[in-house]
Amino acid sequence: LCQTLITVSSCSDAPVHRKKREADTCVLGTIHPFRRSHRSVLGRFAQEFSLVTSDRRSWRILLFAVLNLICTACLLMWCSSTNSMVWLLTSRADVFGSHSLITCLLKRFILQRSIFERLEVLAVFASTVLVQLGALFILKESVERFVEQPEVHTGRLLVGTFVALFFNLLTLLSVKNKPFVFVSEAASTSWLQEHVADLSRSLCGLIPALSSILLPRMNPFVLINLAGACALGITYMLIEINNYNAMDTASAMAIALMIFGTMYPMSVYSGKVLLQTTPSHVIGQLDKLLREVSTLDGVLEVRNEHFWTIGFGSLAGSVHVRIRRDADEQMVLAHVTNRLNTLVSTLTVQIFKDDWARHSLTSSTLPTGSLSLSEYVTSAAFPPVMSKQHDELNLATSTPAKPSSPPPEFSFNTPGKHIQPVVFQTAHQHRPFNADGPAMRLGFGVGARMPSVQGYRTVNAAPHRYGSSLPSSQTGQQRP
Repeated sequence: LCQTLITVSSCSDAPVHRKKREADTCVLGTIHPFRRSHRSVLGRFAQEFSLVTSDRRSWRILLFAVLNLICTACLLMWCSSTNSMVWLLTSRADVFGSHSLITCLLKRFILQRSIFERLEVLAVFASTVLVQLGALFILKESVERFVEQPEVHTGRLLVGTFVALFFNLLTLLSVKNKPFVFVSEAASTSWLQEHVADLSRSLCGLIPALSSILLPRMNPFVLINLAGACALGITYMLIEINNYNAMDTASAMAIALMIFGTMYPMSVYSGKVLLQTTPSHVIGQLDKLLREVSTLDGVLEVRNEHFWTIGFGSLAGSVHVRIRRDADEQMVLAHVTNRLNTLVSTLTVQIFKDDWARHSLTSSTLPTGSLSLSEYVTSAAFPPVMSKQHDELNLATSTPAKPSSPPPEFSFNTPGKHIQPVVFQTAHQHRPFNADGPAMRLGFGVGARMPSVQGYRTVNAAPHRYGSSLPSSQTGQQRP
């Protein structure tokens, strides 16, 4: 592609007379921007593996992976000679250690390539689900063994217990597996961790130096290995002392339930990350950041906010921000991004200005109960005639009197184009209304006329501005 671009540029830079002569020489072939590689799958795997192993920190992971495979193979061979169900479960649980080390290698590959961030999430989810499936099969076989319990040989049972515990703890404490450490801390606590935490608080009250190890909660993987080793030790003692072979099956069922209780919260958390949901432990922080964004200068509204996870500890989100018409878009965008980038690594912000528009008198959409311009002119020229039987009017306030409520106080609506004509009755004797009466002094407008229509006097709608409350003699205007 680069050679083709160089050829095109050289042909375009040539003079006009040279272009005509060299038109046949500048013939372009088919452009292939993405060429197919002829390497096989094994060749590509070897290339990526050599890239991962170029880092010295990956050699430690590979060393412990080889040791874990050798230990698992030895445990499976001894399991056939002991005929122990709890030993079989311990051997299969060691396979989980190999999967965790493979996940750690994937993390190194992702850090070097900066792609496939969700691959480690899928690896953690697959490992936890696989361990639970293995525990489910052991649980099924243990239920079948209660019908006819075979004899368990304890020759290598105790030795294998210490070997498995030593290698598992060495692997967990020597290799820092970031994906599993993050999941174990972010996921909810299991019932086994809660019970152990209650005992740890009592123990740390007697020995405060253990608080850094046992509190606030123990590593779930270390806890499972210790619980399995204790179950194997109890099984060995009961079989050796009382020849109680059913204890092997009961211990296997207990360890299987503990594995379920420990791995299930991790599977749920990693599954939610795969489904791109919002983690529950960051919702409060996101709400606080959105409130801070809404108080920035120029920001009117923050809406349509969406946040989801794309990896362990990696959040993505989009948000719409409505700003003032006179605000600087780039400045507001910089402030919003600066506030949200502390928690959201991949962020999309849509800025749009306020698009409000003022309604005019001739607008087709008017508020409810208002009059259009033509209706206003018609009502001012031809005031409506009201019937006495329609509503019983209060002569003092010109509002309908309600027997269930006290008479309302005298009040005006906002004068202007939305005011209905006010109707008064002329038959009343003790409070007449004329051109010089109190209606003129209460703000109906200077010079307003009240024509008589069938025994009623009407006051036309007020002008667009408030009239003066002073008589015409004080305002300097002459009444018509």
